[in-house]
Amino acid sequence: MSPAPPLFASTRPAAPVAVGAAVVAATAAVALVSPEEPGTYPPCPFHTMTGWWCPGCGGLRAVHALAHGDLSTAVARNVLVVLAVPLLVLAWAAWLRRSVTGRAALRLPTAVGWTLAATVAAFWVARNVPAGSWLAP
Repeated sequence: MSPAPPLFASTRPAAPVAVGAAVVAATAAVALVSPEEPGTYPPCPFHTMTGWWCPGCGGLRAVHALAHGDLSTAVARNVLVVLAVPLLVLAWAAWLRRSVTGRAALRLPTAVGWTLAATVAAFWVARNVPAGSWLAP
């Protein structure tokens, strides 16, 4: 029995190109239709049910602001999304490079995944306590 392939283990560039095109199209749609307008997008189900902000709340508004070059508004809407965008672009570029060249993927230590999970959890808690209310969208 062979081991499971690593995440995004395509050896053809079609998969990363398709994902990149989908992300560009989705970003363009969010840039054209402002999430700041009530009723344009469905509300966050977690926030609707609990009244608490999830780590993604404000993410569409942050992407909309980034698409318009407004970094300060994007940070105010969801700083975690703003910080994640460059990391996601780098991961996508590495995936594309690997699919084109066939070179082995860089393996990150397990601690990196746990650190990212802990960061998201801490952000989730922080934006829902009075001292972190400035993190709420």
